[in-house]
Amino acid sequence: MKALYCIMMSALLITGCTTSTEELLPANGSTMRDIWDKGAGNNDLHLYRSQQGRTLDPVDYIPNTEQRAYTRTAENEINNLFPRLPNPDLIMYVYPHQTRSGEPLSIPGYSTVLPFYGRVQYAQPGDRTRGL
Repeated sequence: MKALYCIMMSALLITGCTTSTEELLPANGSTMRDIWDKGAGNNDLHLYRSQQGRTLDPVDYIPNTEQRAYTRTAENEINNLFPRLPNPDLIMYVYPHQTRSGEPLSIPGYSTVLPFYGRVQYAQPGDRTRGL
């Protein structure tokens, strides 16, 4: 008796939650757009977009150069927390010359940069890096 009661209750629950395919997707020739419009009802966004053939508002994209200024990156964080101490550079120009080997070769002139200090020094968090 108890098993029969369980079977009847489960059958009742299963059939109580079903819908007919005709009710879900009627075959009366309506398109998906018609079904969507009927389901959307008086949705404000749908009404706004359907006015005057509007589909979407133009997107205001921010250029990459402007985005980089506001973006937090690991490099920006390190430069802010541990700025480099001033290390002046000596810029030298080497004039065109010839090698001192057995066969002299011409070397064109070039510029080179030499830092005054051999190693890069970093300030600790909170240290002043600018003059007084």
